[in-house]
Amino acid sequence: MESQWLQDAIRLSLKATDGEKGPPEQRDPRFRKLVEGILFSRKFVPTYNLVVLGFVCLLSAIHWTEKAIRWRRRRASRLQVLRDEIAFGDAIKPTSRIPDDGQDRDGIYSSNSSTMEGTASHPRKDLDEEIPLLHTEQALRPLHRWSVHGTAKGILIYQPRPIPIVNKILPSNGTSIVLSAFMALNIFYIFFHINLNIFELFVLADRFGMIFVANLPLLYLLAAKNQPLKFLTGRSYESLNIFHRRLGELLCLAALLHSTGMIVVGYTIITPNGSGLTQFLLIKMVLLGVGAFISYELLYLTSLASFRQRWYELFLGLHAILQAAALVFIFFHHQTARPYVGIALGIFLLDRLVYRVGIKSTTIGAYTKILEDEDTVRLSSIVFIQPEPRWAGLFGGSIMSGWKATDHVFITVPSLSSKHITQAHPFTIASKGPLGGEDEARLELLIRAQDGFSRDLLNAARLHKHLSIRLDGPYGNSHARTMLEESDLAIVVAGGSGIAVGFPLIHHLLDIPRSTDMEIAPTYFLLRQKIVLIWVIHEEAHLSWVGRPALADAENRGAEIIIPQATEEIGRPDLREMICKIVEKFGNGKKTRVVASGPDSMGRAVRNTCSGLVRDGRNVDVAVEKFGW
Repeated sequence: MESQWLQDAIRLSLKATDGEKGPPEQRDPRFRKLVEGILFSRKFVPTYNLVVLGFVCLLSAIHWTEKAIRWRRRRASRLQVLRDEIAFGDAIKPTSRIPDDGQDRDGIYSSNSSTMEGTASHPRKDLDEEIPLLHTEQALRPLHRWSVHGTAKGILIYQPRPIPIVNKILPSNGTSIVLSAFMALNIFYIFFHINLNIFELFVLADRFGMIFVANLPLLYLLAAKNQPLKFLTGRSYESLNIFHRRLGELLCLAALLHSTGMIVVGYTIITPNGSGLTQFLLIKMVLLGVGAFISYELLYLTSLASFRQRWYELFLGLHAILQAAALVFIFFHHQTARPYVGIALGIFLLDRLVYRVGIKSTTIGAYTKILEDEDTVRLSSIVFIQPEPRWAGLFGGSIMSGWKATDHVFITVPSLSSKHITQAHPFTIASKGPLGGEDEARLELLIRAQDGFSRDLLNAARLHKHLSIRLDGPYGNSHARTMLEESDLAIVVAGGSGIAVGFPLIHHLLDIPRSTDMEIAPTYFLLRQKIVLIWVIHEEAHLSWVGRPALADAENRGAEIIIPQATEEIGRPDLREMICKIVEKFGNGKKTRVVASGPDSMGRAVRNTCSGLVRDGRNVDVAVEKFGW
């Protein structure tokens, strides 16, 4: 059942611990426990995948139940409106959204004056990137509606400060709890039924290896851009990316402990019986294991944020090469790992080759324009919308089938240089999604020049007004859109280039009355929804990313646009005060939903502001849109 090397190792372990002769069962009772431990791991560890599958089924049931309830509520509301129309005619239809006479009653700044001239928020210039945006003063009168549910929800929403010294960003408390439970499950499977003694070190090292390979399919599933988890749970890969990263870190640790344990076994058992450590490491099975270990540890090191942000192109290349090599090493390392490696490889190839290259990739022509800040390129193209394939409900179609607010694509520009032919870089679609029935839509991408690809693209845009680009996508999920659709007060907070997420969301909400999608088609009471956009810009030239005419058009259609003065002039605005005043003016006693997109510090500030509002008794929820990598 086990490999010849395993049998030899156990035999040598017995020989090193007991010099008596006779059958193994008569010489040392620990030998039987050692064999039983190995066989138990082979039967026990595969149940881990069943537990994970059960948890996914539970999340799927919750998601689809919520979706069904939401659909039934909207259907009931539409039917009620139809009955009212029949009874009373057009008299029940509101003629506009919540009236706004432009006056500043409570320190909230009217859209007519806020867009171009800043606000009365009095941003403080002494606030820098290391100082939290939140102030200690109370900007909103508390409702004093303390409840266990509100307090618990507020605590789950709260996002702690980054870890000192290493400055590692922490997620919200709710996400941390789920991650901790996931890690606890793995720890349970590692140490269950293990006797912690030197003799059974081999069993523990083997268990680490089993947990490693058992997690491989899940690791590659969480990394796949096209995966059934979005269809089942409503969460796409970028929102689950944090689980992929934490699981990857856990597996690298498991690989280290597995390798260390096996080397210790080899040194203490095989070396005393005539074989040196070097000879042990050169055994084919051991050598393949060392290759897999080195591959995954290099994967971890090159995936660290410090490396990824500085050498992103190198990260992309190494990530593809190292994970392919690691799978090959593990496959030939041990036969027990081969079913798991086969599934992981199948997920990788199906996602990369079948969907990303074969189905979801499209080559289009795009016009380039360098914007006012001279450091940002806008790629724009007209996309002719095609009918969505029948299977698109599971993984989605290509960009030619349309896109939604908050969706993003991976772009490749082969003409830049030979090194860019295989590189795909993610960017949020900065233009609104096409409505049902539209034959064409304008696709826009905003790309700020940093280093590498984006800098090369900026230089190319200075010479060429038209480029051929390959798009892979769109990708995204409906969580933020659904939250805002169901709110009475919708607040979108964008920081810098986060407007690529925020402005399409504003358009999405404004376009709901024109939508033919029965899932979101509103009743007339939804027209009373208040929509507010807060856009924090670093310099005045960044207004060109959206354009003053587009901002004015959104205001004319009913959105409240608040743009504080540029931070390079007066420092960072007090977002907490701004959000609290908006909630007090428009959202007291109403369902308020907030979506933020921007720097990590801004996302944390918005999240923690909403946490405080929830603890004060407000009906507030928040989502922070950002890429997980």
